[in-house]
Amino acid sequence: MLLEIRNLSKTFKRGWLKKRKLCVIAKASLCLHQGETIGIVGDNGSGKTTLALMLVGLLKPDKGQILFKGKDITYLSSWERKEYRRQVQIVFQHPETAFNPKWKLWKSMREPFYLHKIPYSEEEVLQQLKRVGLRSNILSRYPAQLSGGEIQRAAIARVMSLNPAVVILDEPTSMLDAITQAQIIRLLEEIQQQQRVSYLFISHDLELVKVFCKKIYELKEGVLKEDVVI
Repeated sequence: MLLEIRNLSKTFKRGWLKKRKLCVIAKASLCLHQGETIGIVGDNGSGKTTLALMLVGLLKPDKGQILFKGKDITYLSSWERKEYRRQVQIVFQHPETAFNPKWKLWKSMREPFYLHKIPYSEEEVLQQLKRVGLRSNILSRYPAQLSGGEIQRAAIARVMSLNPAVVILDEPTSMLDAITQAQIIRLLEEIQQQQRVSYLFISHDLELVKVFCKKIYELKEGVLKEDVVI
């Protein structure tokens, strides 16, 4: 078992005095194996992104467990936690949020190596770009100078440069046109075949999820249930 979540829940406090409670995730459990792609569907506001942020350690669940390779991530040492964050990555719906708008792309592409103290070479960065269909000349541009498809490819290259075990894809194609969307899906499939990376593909587009995923869960009213619609 690569990644397992058991009975996760998350409630937010709302209102001026924070007295009103909003239960976003009431009960979420699933298992993800190496090289597997699982889809999570749900309406806008159903809690899909909240679940994703808990899985990458950016939000703490109120209850439940997240286990990575059998270990509860709550009790990881500082070194193990850092390694977990390297191995469990996320690609956001708005990929530009992963890039500093004041940095040229070259600096942003090097940043993950610095953060995780991983040796790298210029050739390695260029290979990652080539792999996702980007030319080296984009490294001299700012994020705002890239198209939607280019910035999403760059975000994928940046994440994959860390050789993660799990990538959470939070609506990664919803802002793209149909042709670019198909290209990104095909690219993700190719990378998965090469690296045996596992995906959690989060979307409100059930038809797209059916094409990309072999197993689908639905998040509804805070409960994650395996869907048998395929």
